Amino acid sequence: MSVFANIIIDISLEKLDKTFQYRIPGTLGSLVVPGVPVKVPFGKGARTVRGYVLSLTDKPEIDESRIKDIISVEGTSEKKGAEEELLALAFWIKNHYGGTLSQALKVVFPVKKAVRVRESVNIVPLKSPEELKEAAREFGRKHNIARERALNALAESGEIDASLLRGKLNISNGVIKALEDMGYLSQEKSKKYRNPGIRAGEKSGISGFSEEQRKIYDSFCRDYDMGLRDTFLIRGVTGSGKTHVYIEMIDHVVRQGKQAIMLIPEIALTFQTVMRFHERFADRVSYMHSRLSPGERYDQFERAKNNEIDVMIGPRSALFTPFNNLGVIIIDEEHENSYKADNMPKYHARETAEKRAFLAGASLVLGSATPSVDSEYRARRGEYRLFTMESRPTGGSLPHVTVTDLRAELARGNKTMFSSVLRELMADRLEKKEQIMLFLNRRGYSGFISCRKCGHVIKCPHCDVSLTSHRDGYLTCHYCGYREKNVSLCPECGSKYIGGMRAGTEQVEEAVKKLFPGARVLRMDGDTVKKKEAYDEILSCFKDRRADILIGTQMIVKGHDFPGVTLVGMILADLSLNASDFRSAERTFDLLTQAAGRAGRGVTPGEVVIQTYSPEHYSIEAAAQQDYNMFYSKEIMFRELMSYPPVSHLLKVLVEGKREEAVNEEAEKLSKVAGEYLRSREDRNGSVIGPAPDNISKIKDVFRYVLYVKDPDYEVLSGIREELENDRRKEMRYGTIVSYDFDPQ
Repeated sequence: MSVFANIIIDISLEKLDKTFQYRIPGTLGSLVVPGVPVKVPFGKGARTVRGYVLSLTDKPEIDESRIKDIISVEGTSEKKGAEEELLALAFWIKNHYGGTLSQALKVVFPVKKAVRVRESVNIVPLKSPEELKEAAREFGRKHNIARERALNALAESGEIDASLLRGKLNISNGVIKALEDMGYLSQEKSKKYRNPGIRAGEKSGISGFSEEQRKIYDSFCRDYDMGLRDTFLIRGVTGSGKTHVYIEMIDHVVRQGKQAIMLIPEIALTFQTVMRFHERFADRVSYMHSRLSPGERYDQFERAKNNEIDVMIGPRSALFTPFNNLGVIIIDEEHENSYKADNMPKYHARETAEKRAFLAGASLVLGSATPSVDSEYRARRGEYRLFTMESRPTGGSLPHVTVTDLRAELARGNKTMFSSVLRELMADRLEKKEQIMLFLNRRGYSGFISCRKCGHVIKCPHCDVSLTSHRDGYLTCHYCGYREKNVSLCPECGSKYIGGMRAGTEQVEEAVKKLFPGARVLRMDGDTVKKKEAYDEILSCFKDRRADILIGTQMIVKGHDFPGVTLVGMILADLSLNASDFRSAERTFDLLTQAAGRAGRGVTPGEVVIQTYSPEHYSIEAAAQQDYNMFYSKEIMFRELMSYPPVSHLLKVLVEGKREEAVNEEAEKLSKVAGEYLRSREDRNGSVIGPAPDNISKIKDVFRYVLYVKDPDYEVLSGIREELENDRRKEMRYGTIVSYDFDPQ
């Protein structure tokens, strides 16, 4: 009886988002399982394409004579658990976030192309050392010097790597094969994994638990051992020892034969995090990030499949590690927007981790000094179990924070990027041989217009986000399309000091070197970390105190522990505050709080200087006081007032195409369909905003228009997304590309 496979073709077109049936040849038999990638003939020309097996059946859907055979299997696994689990996750991602099933499958099976498997070859002697030496002498008498060297090496070393014979002793493959044929040795092949380099880390300075750490750990273990799989949210001040708790949680799970995934938001965090995990789990831990070679990424997933590692650390793609017995997923710095995917399907790692944990019967732990408003909102509604950590177990205190008003500095004639307070403190720390970090808050910066004299920022009257300056001389809101002419004088105070903010890490570095020519300065940004090992090199240099000042953007303020840092200066704290985004206050609070947390983690108390044009803004005030509750209470009131997530939900619909008229027309059609869908509902709580040109309205000659749909019910927005997809499919409108983003970051 023939067996057939239902396969999704690896082509990301809406009109091909369906399965095709193929016969499984007897030669492939047990190799074809759900989730496995295969090569199949496709289309009239029967060209070879890639696809994924979704399910198996013995019932043909069409005339059996028309069904083609699968050509080959690209990957196999004796254990089906991980593949079937990830396949179910792909279906969920497709239904939850939109896009095609092929796109979702590419997300959950991230190692997309076959990578040549490396093999190690060991040369194993088949004779005793005495027999090998006698044979070597005989070959020597016959002037077969290469064979003599090879046998003498085997006699002395026993089993030996073939690469050593070839490289060190200059023994050719022909000589090895000849000796094998004569019965002197055998060649045994095994897989050789490409492992990303992991250096031995320093021993952790923490032994045992603080009372707060113990309470969280005990609660987790008690629930886990009882079979309860809750979602934990740990809100712990910077330096409170969250990583230590994570390690002990993972250790508890691993000792029960389970595996763990630890998500971190940035490549730069792998340096210290991996060192601490490697100290505990040795070679049973690995890590994943975008700078690994395809071969390294492939091998780490193979090791996970084969149960050769217990812990995987990495950014959001590590969530899809094919562990067969997953026990816990931990998301550190869970507030980070890098956990949201940029391309379709635009999944969020936090929500997707909840689904994977459910499918695997695993626990989920979220942690941050500044939890996302979304997670805190769910915790306060009882959906997550909330734990707090308010103290540092090392005994260090939170730093003293000074907020400097740059408007007052300008009034005193100081037009430099350093306030007088920051300049004095930098000189003091350099004299004391202590370290300094200077943080330039550029996240979310997008051409907003502000006044340097009074701090006024020009905002949209309808959406309460900053307007963005465009080259056509207009200021635009990218939520609703509101436009007004650019200004040369501040409408609030009449000052001429109004315009877009311009700043960069290179300018900061130049200013520091000019002010303190004797200081040893490091800069860490996108330009200085292009090489694979650059993150580790810069961070190692600073940690070893071979530099006095580290200058950088957000990548320097997340999770790093430098005991020598006693001063953190924040240059232009307002840049992210005035981004054209309803989450701008949240991101500003997160970044400033995280940056402040880098100071005073050792014995010496730390000090922080926040330079701002908006010292009275609640996000600045709360960050200065390191007061999360103060920030959350004011931010959630704003979200409720404007019906923004998490109180309500938001669907962003992006339309792209080569012709602006066609893009605008398609956006208008989709806006009309969404509006009709909302009006057809009894509750009528939703609304449609736009369409309007997107924040970046044109990229590489592709025009971009956007519309937003608000509704308190996520399922309503999901229904609208499905309605929009069906409307486009029904009318065969494929001249533009449409993507969907739920609760966009």
